[in-house]
Amino acid sequence: MAKKKSTKTKKKSLPKFKIPSFTLSKQQETILGSFLFLLGVLLLISFISFLFTWKEDISEINNLSRNAEYKNLISGIGAKIAYFFIYKGLGIASITFAVLTSLSGIHLLLNANKEALKKRWIWGTLVAIWLSTFLGFFGSSASLLGGVIGFELNDFLQDYLGKIGTVILLLFLLITYLVLRFKFTLDTVLSFFNKTAHEVKEDFNSEEINSETVETPSTETKTIDEEEAIIANFVEENTEQPQTEEIQLSTTETSIDTPKTPEEITIPSESEGDLSMKVEVSQEEKTVTDNLSDKLVEDFGEFDPTLELSNFKFPTIDLLKDYTSGQGITINQEELEENKNQIVTTLKNYKIEIANIKATVGPTVTLYEIVPEAGVRISKIKNLEDDIALSLAALGIRIIAPMPGKGTIGIEVPNKNPRIVSMRAAISSKKFQEAEMQLPIAFGKTISNETMVVDLAKMPHLLMAGATGQGKSVGLNCILTSLLYKKHPAEVKFVLVDPKKVELTLFNKIERHYLAKLPDSEEAIITDNSKVINTLNSLCIEMDNRYELLKNAFCRNIVEYNKKFKARKLNPNDGHKFLPYIVLVVDEFADLIMTAGKEVETPIARLAQLARAIGIHLIIATQRPSVNVITGMIKANFPARVAFRVMTGIDSKTILDQSGANQLIGRGDMLYTQGNELVRIQCAFVDTPEVEKITEFIGGQKAYPDAHLLPEYVGEEGGTTLDNNISDRDKLFREAAEVLVTAQQGSASLLQRKLKLGYNRAGRLIDQLEAAGIVGPFEGSKARQVLVPDLIALDQLLENEK
Repeated sequence: MAKKKSTKTKKKSLPKFKIPSFTLSKQQETILGSFLFLLGVLLLISFISFLFTWKEDISEINNLSRNAEYKNLISGIGAKIAYFFIYKGLGIASITFAVLTSLSGIHLLLNANKEALKKRWIWGTLVAIWLSTFLGFFGSSASLLGGVIGFELNDFLQDYLGKIGTVILLLFLLITYLVLRFKFTLDTVLSFFNKTAHEVKEDFNSEEINSETVETPSTETKTIDEEEAIIANFVEENTEQPQTEEIQLSTTETSIDTPKTPEEITIPSESEGDLSMKVEVSQEEKTVTDNLSDKLVEDFGEFDPTLELSNFKFPTIDLLKDYTSGQGITINQEELEENKNQIVTTLKNYKIEIANIKATVGPTVTLYEIVPEAGVRISKIKNLEDDIALSLAALGIRIIAPMPGKGTIGIEVPNKNPRIVSMRAAISSKKFQEAEMQLPIAFGKTISNETMVVDLAKMPHLLMAGATGQGKSVGLNCILTSLLYKKHPAEVKFVLVDPKKVELTLFNKIERHYLAKLPDSEEAIITDNSKVINTLNSLCIEMDNRYELLKNAFCRNIVEYNKKFKARKLNPNDGHKFLPYIVLVVDEFADLIMTAGKEVETPIARLAQLARAIGIHLIIATQRPSVNVITGMIKANFPARVAFRVMTGIDSKTILDQSGANQLIGRGDMLYTQGNELVRIQCAFVDTPEVEKITEFIGGQKAYPDAHLLPEYVGEEGGTTLDNNISDRDKLFREAAEVLVTAQQGSASLLQRKLKLGYNRAGRLIDQLEAAGIVGPFEGSKARQVLVPDLIALDQLLENEK
């Protein structure tokens, strides 16, 4: 049998007609609103004027003379419009339309509710028709009361219903209007009459009582005012000293103005034989309403941490360059059309149809959002990443399938002529200037050309990675510049670690304003890896000290603590002080891990886990995002990540937990995540001369006497006077010294093996040998240097100690 041909045919889609949009802009609403308001006023004037001049104006209108002289205040136009609406129309009720026209203009000017205006027009038109028909009873076909329409409608109703029927119909329509418009019911009428009758009755009773009290003052029933007068007179007569107290008796409460001692007041009886009554006035307990902290704030104001540098001036925006000369993004229509055609053609080659495509142009990257036809698998498009890149001949094609929160697939294509995002544009943006954040950072511009502003205090720590020369150091300068433009020196301090020794040296100029260091350190910027360990451990001590302060102040975080301290609710004599934020910046973390290993990782992990609440935040950057540098412990405590361009997808997965950073185009192109979706940002560019101008501007102002000092920390590897005491040395001291001198290797593990010791005893021996000058100081993962060349020199050294 021959197969039946399929009868299914594609339905032709009907052409879609778009309903025209009547949405008005603010300027159009202002123009139209003003026109309608003034038009309504014009109509109102012409209508009212026509009521007095209608006879003269109608004669002029009927004569059709060119030289007609109209009496109407709006002249011929006003007379003719009023003649049409009032005489030929609805009569006096036409004034309603003039009022409604003015109301329409007011609604547009004030952008009021359009639905309310619509209801007013509907009800107003119905009222005008009813009123015109009602006034038609009292006028003729040539009357102004109901106009021609009102007269004819009334005449039509009388032909069918008669006068009585017409009146009943109009009355029914009036009741219907009151019920629907004003929710008028029979209960409303009854309650109104009851309320009126009750008020009249109360007025009558009060007048009667007043007349009785005037005519019969000796009646037994006394008013409250009379009782008060009796008590007041008696107190004045029976007290030797002038009374400053005021006693008030009422039907609800008795209020007494704090007498010094309880007093007894005797109220005499009105007639003989009756007992007198004594009223005892009890003393009120004193209440303390003044709080010491509130009184201090009232007398001296809140504590101001910026008072010492009250004249400090923030850097001006002119210190930053504008690389775009104030110009926005220029859209290359040909490039957009060419890229769109290439994407559509490439996908069609693989039988993937597109229902819709949209382009969003950014400073360096354009995002093409496509909506595939139903039935197309997303993975099929994702696998065509390289093919699309080949067809577009572009570097760094990135496909987002699907886009978070949207039903589209994104294809990011680099622009042929990328635009520099200047730090000046990011700092001067309204989003950054009005940011109500603790530590605001302006990273740069997103694909949609919006300034990306984030809060370091909410991150709470940031991990940055990227290959050499892709923009990490510029990114760090961008972060530091943002904070310098927003935070006072009293509010934030920086701990800068720069193993490269050249990247952060410019910030030395603001040492006494913004930097923090160890007490015995000469330079605030740490370039020696051996000093990094002491600084990190010092920050851990600072963290513990701050938590102790928060515990004593019953606060959960630094914001609550500082707010309480400013309100003078914490006593400085108890150790309390204003706590500035501390930002630790490490420019090259991989170098620290190579030289110090666990001794660096452990305090950093501890700070990352605990330091969020007390205002210590970490920013760590590295050019080697490998698993032995960015360990699981580090990644777990750094939810906020920034990835510049890396070479491989493995590096991207190490830093972001997904690929994408290997498809960036470099020069500040970066991906940012805070634990959810990735955001592609063009990092703002701030050059070295710009940073130098900013630091010179700040450094030239009055500063603190010294940099912010961190708590002192003495490393465990350092020798002490106890270790150098000969009498306290270990019994195996000389034997251990001979082992190390012979092997020329100073390590505790060697002593453990040779002398069969435990780790703790071997460590104490190493400390004693260092104090004696036999081995050198601790050098991280390396063995200590042996300072004594041979056993003969060792014997001489030990003999000289005796």
